[in-house]
Amino acid sequence: MATTGPKKTTTKKKTPAKRATTKKAAAMDDVKAVEKLQKAREQILGELRHAIVGMDDVIDQLMISIFARGHGLLEGVPGLAKTLLVSSVAKCLSLSFRRIQFTPDLMPSDITGSEVLQDDPETGQRKFTFSKGPIFANIILADEINRTPPKTQASLLEAMQEKMVSAGGEDFDLDPPFFVLATQNPLEQEGTYPLPEAQLDRFMFKIHVDYPSEQEEIDIMRQVTTGSSTEPKAVLTKKEILALQDLVLRVPVADHIYNYAAKFVRATRPGQEGTPDFINDWVSFGTGPRACLNLILAGKARAILQGRFNVAIDDVQALALPVMRHRMGLNFAAQSEGVKTDDVVKRLLEEIPSDEKLYQEEASA
Repeated sequence: MATTGPKKTTTKKKTPAKRATTKKAAAMDDVKAVEKLQKAREQILGELRHAIVGMDDVIDQLMISIFARGHGLLEGVPGLAKTLLVSSVAKCLSLSFRRIQFTPDLMPSDITGSEVLQDDPETGQRKFTFSKGPIFANIILADEINRTPPKTQASLLEAMQEKMVSAGGEDFDLDPPFFVLATQNPLEQEGTYPLPEAQLDRFMFKIHVDYPSEQEEIDIMRQVTTGSSTEPKAVLTKKEILALQDLVLRVPVADHIYNYAAKFVRATRPGQEGTPDFINDWVSFGTGPRACLNLILAGKARAILQGRFNVAIDDVQALALPVMRHRMGLNFAAQSEGVKTDDVVKRLLEEIPSDEKLYQEEASA
């Protein structure tokens, strides 16, 4: 009786033509996704107009941080509809939303959750079970984050970075997508706990929410007092948002954009070769590498939100203020002259050359 050896399994290799077809199909899918995101942006803006008046720049920066997997810190005086804006964005994106009011007596377990002793109906024995806190939502509004002590702030910031909560020796993953949008009041500083620089650095953007214009204020009065505002409708699903977040990572970036972002960020560091004189005079510490990463990621998100397929230097420049204003420290000389971090960033935008050919030559050298 003849014996046969083990059967050989052959795997068909993709021919160059098939690989090219697959890449072309993937590229077409990405093109459609970019077009879809641009249309979704217009739809979201349209839906938000039912509840929000003005705030176009703030809305754009919020959407960029969301699709770039970042977190945002909103700073503005009370009564500027920051809470309404965040909750309305959550409705447009069909995501779960929780608002946490930060107070001096708030404990970490009030945010993350705690273990509760319960009876097990099957065994009749008591055991500890984890009761999830409000952090287990897709969009978290941390209202007046500087009102609570550092221990409670740190519990939130840990969840922001690790995307999980540890309790009772177990890790509980947070459901993606997960964003924290924190607010703080710049006026009342008595009895507050300002975020340390290392924790501020965790936020992709620090977004200034300014007063509305006169016409916008009139429109707000007319809309709110007549009850003409309506609830915004969902535009994107959770699955679509996750796919668009992956798309952001695939947006191409030219070498000269990397060179410009690196030169811009490194120019904020005093005492280094090539640092402008006004930086040495005004800045005590500059921005770290996370500023470079956020400039590029946010630039990618801004590009596809506007229907473009690559990042331009204009994207980096447009996002320099929200990315960098909370990442550098000014010395006493700057404070005594009334200089703010926004003034430093704006001056850098004027002084750091943005000639594309210059950076292309550096990249090819």
